[in-house]
Amino acid sequence: MIDTEQVTISNRQNTRVPSESAVAMCDRTGTVVAWTEAAERLLGYSACEAVGRSAALLLPCSEKAPTASSFLEQCAAHDGWSGTTTVHHRDGHLLNVVLRVSMLRGRDRTIQWLVSVTDVGTFAPDSSEAGSRMRESQLTRAPIGIVVRDARLRCVWVNDTMESHDGICAERRLGRRFPEALPGFKAEALETAMRQVLESGTTRLHEYRMWLASSPRREHSMAASCFCLQGAHGEALGVCTISIDVTESRQARERLAVLTEASTRLGASLDVMQISQELAELAVPLLADYVVVDLEQSIPFGEGPPARSGPVDGRLPAFRRAGLASIHHGVPESPWVRGEPVPVPPGSPFADVVRTGQSHLEPILNTAPGTWIDEDPVRAQMIQDHGMHSLMIVPIRARRALLGMALFIRAKDPVPFREVDLHLAEELVGRAALSLDNARQFTREHTAALALQRNLLPHRLRGGTAVEAASRYLPADIDSGVGGDWFDVIPLSGARVALVVGDVVGHGINAAATMGRLRTAVQTLADMELPPDELLAHLDDTVQRLAEEDADDPDQTFTVEGATCLYAVYDPVTRTCSMARAGHPPPAIVDPQGRVVFPDLPSGTPLGIGLGIPYEAVEMELPEGSLLALYTDGLIESRDHDIEMGMHRLATALTQPSHSLEELCTRATETCPGQAPSDDITLLLVRTRSLDPDRVASWTLPSDQTAVRSARHMAAHQLTEWGLENLEDPTTLIVSELVTNALRHSTGPIGLRLIQHQVLTCEVFDTNVSAPRMRHAQATDENGRGLFLIAQLSRRWGTRSVSDGKVVWAEADLAPSHA
Repeated sequence: MIDTEQVTISNRQNTRVPSESAVAMCDRTGTVVAWTEAAERLLGYSACEAVGRSAALLLPCSEKAPTASSFLEQCAAHDGWSGTTTVHHRDGHLLNVVLRVSMLRGRDRTIQWLVSVTDVGTFAPDSSEAGSRMRESQLTRAPIGIVVRDARLRCVWVNDTMESHDGICAERRLGRRFPEALPGFKAEALETAMRQVLESGTTRLHEYRMWLASSPRREHSMAASCFCLQGAHGEALGVCTISIDVTESRQARERLAVLTEASTRLGASLDVMQISQELAELAVPLLADYVVVDLEQSIPFGEGPPARSGPVDGRLPAFRRAGLASIHHGVPESPWVRGEPVPVPPGSPFADVVRTGQSHLEPILNTAPGTWIDEDPVRAQMIQDHGMHSLMIVPIRARRALLGMALFIRAKDPVPFREVDLHLAEELVGRAALSLDNARQFTREHTAALALQRNLLPHRLRGGTAVEAASRYLPADIDSGVGGDWFDVIPLSGARVALVVGDVVGHGINAAATMGRLRTAVQTLADMELPPDELLAHLDDTVQRLAEEDADDPDQTFTVEGATCLYAVYDPVTRTCSMARAGHPPPAIVDPQGRVVFPDLPSGTPLGIGLGIPYEAVEMELPEGSLLALYTDGLIESRDHDIEMGMHRLATALTQPSHSLEELCTRATETCPGQAPSDDITLLLVRTRSLDPDRVASWTLPSDQTAVRSARHMAAHQLTEWGLENLEDPTTLIVSELVTNALRHSTGPIGLRLIQHQVLTCEVFDTNVSAPRMRHAQATDENGRGLFLIAQLSRRWGTRSVSDGKVVWAEADLAPSHA
């Protein structure tokens, strides 16, 4: 049966029907009896010159067949001939052609011959040997059906192959028009095309679809070329139709188009769930009516390596539904939605695919009792409800690891799956596997980097009595990956606090790991009580050293390309803030009235550049309740706006200092709603506090032996005023040792300061810049035990440099009632 609704008339030249062939008819004696315009264009002979002449001008004669008639006799013994040869053009030059000689039968078993000659040069250029063999195969070996009709479109000649194309036998066809051969068949479109060829003398190409009686469940695509046959005087004798079954080539083109589209669509995402969904949608309805993709459960979350083929410790890996598509809206066939776990019955073909890593093809789905379906009532009901009759399961594998499996089902399409369908499914899944593996690797790295960065960043900000702090960290979108942003609030001696924000160049787990190394280095340098400019200089040396170490390691695929950093120290006693930056954006400072400024700090060179330019620190006094915003460039830079606009947006978001820090963090990081950040966003907000002057006591001591006694007396008196009498003995002893040490190693005035905040801090200033070192005194030594004693009496102690000397300090815990 031919589907007349699908008949199309076109002049397409990409179908492999010899529409550009020179067609001629010869009788059994080898005389040309009909000619075509295509033959005239190719060979140069008009119908008047060719008709009535020997077919030797078309046929390759040889010693065994010196004449056209003898050549045709040999063709009769083999039911035709095809191959490549050369023929002469009318002007004498040679043409490389593909020649095909086909036997036609008429009434009373009479015979004539159809000769088609095709110039090889009319096809797409391909000089390769494989290309030449392919062209020859297409033109000489593909079975073609031939029907020759007279001027009234009645069939007068036909070859044996034509019956296999449309199921009409020669006896039923000869002497009849097409509608007469198939009663009830509406062939107006086909006959109209033939009549146009007859009237115009041109060649037309048409295509149609049909279902043969021999394979009623399989649709065939046919392509036919119609030639006008001319007599000796150029008159129209009839129409020759040459048809070919292009089902396989059409399917091949469609499948090639799907694979090409698959490479584009599947490779466009780094989301394993999206890739799985794309794979399912690509296969419906071209290949199957219902497709699902199940991934090994660790794949969607980037957790650990994927499973190997086969059970682990006797257990099958778990799977999770990742993609599904159907010809029916809403995919009613699937009992599980995307993201849900999917069971794998041990005796099912799904389990066999997992164990063997090989595809499973079941053209006719066996649902008889006693099969695997008995173990899986959910799928059994699904198969019954939707009439599923053919199944393919293809494992998704990459680098010897099992990523998942794809299930292909036919229900509405009555044609069972064949090997060719399995090959296409495997090719499609193979391309998806490459994309899934790339996405899995990226997801694992992204997840690991994100976890590493979050674990390295502070979980709780300790601003002490100096500042109130809040922060936001927003990782970049998945295309850019996690970056190397970090921030910190580090308590220092004397109630001071260090504020730091930094950004390592690059993205991914290596940038996150480098960030962790630099954050640790900053904490170590901060514990050394270095001023901001000196700390950045030491950090610059650290980055350069890390880069050199990475460059010397042949296994290191990533090197530190640089980083930026802003480091500030705030003192709540003096309300001064000293800060320096290394190529980092300047902070935003908001006064209590809501005025926002970006201080003009020396920019400094990024860390690791190695230019040797010293960093500069700037000190400023801040009113109590001032707001400091330290951030990375991801907050103020975007694909659509420059930095100045980003800084303006940030300033606008911070103009409400009365809001809580959490609210301000939200306002500042939501200035571009709906737009995924192209870089990590890090924001550290601190609101400054000042220490009550009543909680700070300072004295200047003379540089003589009376200083120790005076210092003890003043410290004891101050502790009594603060109600800290319980700390008098250890504190006065610490004061004695620190002042004694200052008298012994320095000249000039000595400063003493007590600070009551979260702890009790005792500070002694002297003009000697050398830091004290703890020694292990021998039993006979009279000195050298002071710092050891201070370490025993305090919770911690240390020293820091100041402009004209140093400060040695020690901290003691307050009594529980004052904590």
